[in-house]
Amino acid sequence: MSLKIRISDDMKSAMKAKDAPRLGALRLLLAAIKQKEVDERIELTDADVAAVVEKLLKQRRDSITQYEAAGREDLAAAERFEAEVLTAYLPAQLSATEIQAAVAAAVAASGAAGPADMGKVMAILKPQLAGKADMGEVSRQVKAALAG
Repeated sequence: MSLKIRISDDMKSAMKAKDAPRLGALRLLLAAIKQKEVDERIELTDADVAAVVEKLLKQRRDSITQYEAAGREDLAAAERFEAEVLTAYLPAQLSATEIQAAVAAAVAASGAAGPADMGKVMAILKPQLAGKADMGEVSRQVKAALAG
């Protein structure tokens, strides 16, 4: 079953269960998927759908940070719930040691010598780890590996 169909089925289940917060989060996700399909005039693959989910999750994390800084815990809690719902549609996340191994392999494969070669390493890692790891964390680990 494709990821898009699974999301659609989950939305129908949320409607039947009258689970308004979950329904809202799923509608938002499906709207973002449809928008991307219309904009690019393509049918999204599961990898593309995962990228849309990643983008929405990043927005949720940013919103949570801003709401907490402003003292709006009620709004931060709503964003956390939406982030939880969205996380269910991502592939299994890699552990820190798996990310470190991938970074070490990419540094070796690219022949990177210093921080100036970060782009080469990230170009190798992005297709491998997209959706499976937080790319911000991957970037931090690449910087650390190239600085040392």
